Amino acid sequence: MNSGTPAPDSYYERIDEHRYKPTAHAGGAWDPDELHFSPLGGLVVHAIERQLARRPGGDGLVMARISYDILGRLALDECEIRVEVVRPGRTIELVEAVVLVADRPVVRARAWFLAAIDTTSVAGGPDERLTPPEELASWEMSALWPGGYIASVDVRPLAPPRPGRTTAWISTRHTLVAGEPSSPLASYLALVDTANGIAVRQPPTAWIYPNVDLTVHLHRQPVGDWTGLDTTVTFGPTGQGLTSTVLHDVDGPVGHALQMLTVRPAPER
Repeated sequence: MNSGTPAPDSYYERIDEHRYKPTAHAGGAWDPDELHFSPLGGLVVHAIERQLARRPGGDGLVMARISYDILGRLALDECEIRVEVVRPGRTIELVEAVVLVADRPVVRARAWFLAAIDTTSVAGGPDERLTPPEELASWEMSALWPGGYIASVDVRPLAPPRPGRTTAWISTRHTLVAGEPSSPLASYLALVDTANGIAVRQPPTAWIYPNVDLTVHLHRQPVGDWTGLDTTVTFGPTGQGLTSTVLHDVDGPVGHALQMLTVRPAPER
């Protein structure tokens, strides 16, 4: 992508109804010339929400799960997002979004929406809150990882990161799409994929372990400007790994995220 002009304070700029151009802030950690998946994941939700908002009754549903399958290299280039309602319904709905780069599908996402009703009287579950982010110091994550996205985020761990185990808050001053408001959910999910980089088991210069998917389950809708990641990374003996995260906002847990990793030695440079 030609980055001869300064990048705006956003991860994407809109081209037309379905196409978006990434800024330098969306650059990846494994390869700065690729997209980091995190803001793209938020952009997918932004596109889904825009389409559902045009439909009668679409605002009566809330997202309970979204799963992303990463199908190939995410070039740092303009993308197109196509959204289709696979299973329409007034109380349960399934939506699919496909991201294309150079007319090739690179991400396929499916989101389940459920009817929003008042279940306050029976609500319950783990409710431990993380130390508030304003009480914590920032960590220079860019000392470990390159890329425009990593440089764009404020990472505040609750304790010094350990191999395979870190709990941290993530925030950013950048908007998702230039000149467009995004929902708290889209902004929150635009930071979740950072989990695979905060609790590294091995240096990324020696081993590579990109995720090939991301699945998020939510039991309530997140609020606020911070995404809390209570993350554990496990490597298996045959090239597979798993990044497992309890998701938080400032009011407590909101759900879980899982990322499947392909683990292999880094190529010699």
